[in-house]
Amino acid sequence: MGKITLFKEDFQSFKLGDFPYEPFLGAMGEYNYRPKYWYGGQWYDPTPRPGSGGVKTWMIVEENGEKFIEYSSAVKEGLDNLSILTTGFQDWSDYTVTCKLRLLRAESCAGLIFRYRNSLCFYALIFNHGELQLFKRNQRGVTVLAAEPYLYTSDAFYDFRVDCRGERILCWVNGIKEFEVEDGTYPAGRIAIGTLAPAQFTAIEVKTDAATCRRIKEAQKFKEQELATERAKYPQPLLWKVINLRDFGAGRSIRFGHLTGTKETHIVMAQCQRRITRDAFARISCLTAIDLDGKILWELGEPNPEHAYITADLPFQVYDLDGDGQDEVIVARDFKLMVLEGSTGRVKKWVYTPRMERPDYPFDRLNVDAIRICDLAGKGRPTDILIKDRYKRLWALNSDLELLWSYEAPVNTGHYPYTKDINGDGREEIFVGYDLLDADGRGIWSLPISNDHTDAIVIGPIDPEREELIAIVSGEEGFMLVDLEGNILKKEIVGHAQRISVGNYRPELPGLEICVSTFWNNQGIIYLYDCHANLLWSDEPSTNGNMIIPVNWTGDGRHLILLNGNVGLGGMIDGHNRQVVRFPDDGHPELCAEAFDLTGDSRDEIILWDEKMMYIYTQDDEIMGWVDSPEKYPPYNASNYRGDYAYPRV
Repeated sequence: MGKITLFKEDFQSFKLGDFPYEPFLGAMGEYNYRPKYWYGGQWYDPTPRPGSGGVKTWMIVEENGEKFIEYSSAVKEGLDNLSILTTGFQDWSDYTVTCKLRLLRAESCAGLIFRYRNSLCFYALIFNHGELQLFKRNQRGVTVLAAEPYLYTSDAFYDFRVDCRGERILCWVNGIKEFEVEDGTYPAGRIAIGTLAPAQFTAIEVKTDAATCRRIKEAQKFKEQELATERAKYPQPLLWKVINLRDFGAGRSIRFGHLTGTKETHIVMAQCQRRITRDAFARISCLTAIDLDGKILWELGEPNPEHAYITADLPFQVYDLDGDGQDEVIVARDFKLMVLEGSTGRVKKWVYTPRMERPDYPFDRLNVDAIRICDLAGKGRPTDILIKDRYKRLWALNSDLELLWSYEAPVNTGHYPYTKDINGDGREEIFVGYDLLDADGRGIWSLPISNDHTDAIVIGPIDPEREELIAIVSGEEGFMLVDLEGNILKKEIVGHAQRISVGNYRPELPGLEICVSTFWNNQGIIYLYDCHANLLWSDEPSTNGNMIIPVNWTGDGRHLILLNGNVGLGGMIDGHNRQVVRFPDDGHPELCAEAFDLTGDSRDEIILWDEKMMYIYTQDDEIMGWVDSPEKYPPYNASNYRGDYAYPRV
């Protein structure tokens, strides 16, 4: 081994100063893609520190002409909190990786990571509080494979070397073999560096023998050929519309509907002003309704592109509330809940929002966090309205905007409730936070969880062997599959579980598949599970803003997974994690992505936009014969925290 170099890094190509970090980091990255506009070399940070405006973690330093990358942030505790930089390819298998490292705080931890699958799954050789340790990390924690006392100081660099040969792992420090173990959990993977305290790394190399290098190249070539074959099976994106959003553009505060009572689809975009703290009490400053040519139907408020973005929902929906065939806009603004005429924006009815009786609340009346339209009365179509605060209480109103009831969650409400007639009585129940309520706001059951909050919810026919199931992602509580009686059937700790979708991603398998993604701490990991919540694969595509929306792209009953609008790393993947549809390199915006049937052929278009421009893509082929029309998440309950789905219609 050691004859062919796969990777080499001495950081000479970097300027002295901060290693680039994402100033856009924070909740925006949960559902917005921000392209890198800096030089980061071949490195990717999967564990960035969250913070407003980004937080510096690494920097490039120099001494006597030699450059190092240095972790320059706060000391942390616990091997499951390592700050990591990773590089390389997942199909690297048998290799030798070496690096020089210096731990600047001996009573802490730093080391070399190898066979890295994602920031929760890897091996590491580390100095750790006076010991040399070889450990294995998975979603549930750390397993130490070998350990011994080791005298090291913060004044010297140490040469780390790891040889991976099948299941054999050999570990060396300063030319002396310290460990030899066998473990086949991760047969291949990238390399990385990781630390909990200030430390310096340089002279990182990955080498392999000629035979292994040949096998790697042959495997990569086979994957490329296979991918080209699969891509040829799919229609390609054809640019259909380009809309100049002028001064009224917004981020993901967007709704689709039929504002004039025709089949024509319209778009309503909301801008906002932040107030009090972060994004918890924003007010809608402008609503703009446009057609698909960008013509403004009406505008409420004053547009300002500086008010385009928010890291939360805004309280507005588009829906035919009164059943007259023309959508209204239901919006909370300036402590009023209003129903606007869809074609003109004229106020049809309004009511003050509920009074708040909390001493810690900054206003006398509720500043609505989100709106959901539902059927609590059992009329056969949604005519009732749920509104919530952030994150404790929920209120229900009827179509006349009369208060029906309110509910205070024992833990919290999570981001966005879900409603569905679960018991077959014709009235919708409400799943909110960890609680199931009846249509009158009375508790039916609660999950035995008292931590974190639920980010997204899906309820539906996932497993053909069971009745409908509830699938939720709840931050550090992970991904859970729950039956209708509140029994947790499966719970997977996957990092901070952020988004979830259900679709027919693998038609050859029974039932539907569940896609989950993470954000915060160990971000950007995507998991695909079968209908029983057994893991099919996981990947870390090195981007944030992965929407994982099910897309009815072909119309043949199989669904693709929309990631984001990036030309290289975004597009749509299939259920085998192959990027089968890419977006053209035509200057389109990449920040926001959505899938929605705009042409009326049942297949989804892809909408990509930022605050300035919107590009809409359709398929470049003609429909031939039968076209699948799955049941998808209703557009009148749009939310950045929705759990997406595409169910076969019965």
